[in-house]
Amino acid sequence: MSAHNFERRLTSSVPSHRQLRVGELVRHKLSEMLIRGEMHDVSLTSNIITIAQVSMSSDLRVATVYVVKLGGGDMNHIIKALNTNRKFIRSEVARAVSLKFAPDIRFRTDDTFDEMVRINALLNSSKVRQDIE
Repeated sequence: MSAHNFERRLTSSVPSHRQLRVGELVRHKLSEMLIRGEMHDVSLTSNIITIAQVSMSSDLRVATVYVVKLGGGDMNHIIKALNTNRKFIRSEVARAVSLKFAPDIRFRTDDTFDEMVRINALLNSSKVRQDIE
């Protein structure tokens, strides 16, 4: 194994510039579709939905889309609606992003904000505050 391949294997968890760029293109297209109301589903048109992040697989064949509903609340019906429209979404993304293969799109709830609130509450708790001081 060459030194270059060994080094590449060690850093494989870090997304490449191309993965990041394609992920941003997919995110912009999905956001545009939501803003313009191109997906005719009540769950999607009656809620304000944000595409927080799109992570692309190393071969650019899978796009994991992290979605959050503004104001919080139950995301199950939104994820279900997005999955119902997945075929249409994939075809629209394929038109907008020039790739050899249209990526398979997987929708996930973005829990980053909830985790941030939980950690902030933990850091502000009396037990942790005693340890810090």
